[in-house]
Amino acid sequence: MRVPAGVTAGYAVVDVTTGKTVASRQVHHRFRSASVVKILIAVDYLERHKGTIPAGDLALLTPMLRGSDDDAATALWRRGGQGEIVRRTARRIGLTETSPPPAAKPGFWGYTAISAADIALVYRYLLRRAEPRVRDFVLGNLRKASQCARDGFDQFFGIPRAVPRPWAIKQGWSGYGAVPPVRCTRAKATSYRIGAVTMGGNPVDFGRPVLHTTGVIGDRLIMVVLTLQPSGASFTQSAERVTKLARDLYLSVA
Repeated sequence: MRVPAGVTAGYAVVDVTTGKTVASRQVHHRFRSASVVKILIAVDYLERHKGTIPAGDLALLTPMLRGSDDDAATALWRRGGQGEIVRRTARRIGLTETSPPPAAKPGFWGYTAISAADIALVYRYLLRRAEPRVRDFVLGNLRKASQCARDGFDQFFGIPRAVPRPWAIKQGWSGYGAVPPVRCTRAKATSYRIGAVTMGGNPVDFGRPVLHTTGVIGDRLIMVVLTLQPSGASFTQSAERVTKLARDLYLSVA
């Protein structure tokens, strides 16, 4: 699978039924998570709080998963003990390349380190091992991901632009500024047009922009595409590259 020049990519496509990885590249390379870590925040909350979710917490969890709400993530991150959220979920799921943000930046949840292999394991955990209430809440909300994120970025790149429904997605982006150059407006229909700190010898780049697309496609495939984009790359250019990569990957295994 061709990766554009200047882009570092780690990806994994896993058959849900067999657990077999059917396509992969640099699955152990670590990237900063950006908003992909919000899945771990939600899983940790749900596994520590049994029973009915209070209305106030539901008002944080739902927009965090569907619209990638950063303020909601920050509130839950602080309440959950920041990096302890990552440590707990890593132990429970068996993640070996996922670690909390650097000690100097404990509040920066988006600086959590992840790999394609570990995020694929997270989705497999949700599908196969998590309690039904956890699975249904997290994946149910990811199936209802909104095109426009709370910060105004269009989060329909990668899987949602490249792969036919149904899918459940969690996207991640960082390094493109706080406000998109063009604020997202919901499209009438989805188009499939393709338009560091060193830790354990596995470096995590906290400088260059990242753009990630992750999720479950139908009931058959898990797809995780993590990318480090060229310095100065625009969000639009990065989204086009990730969408093409996701489409090529899907066509290679579909």
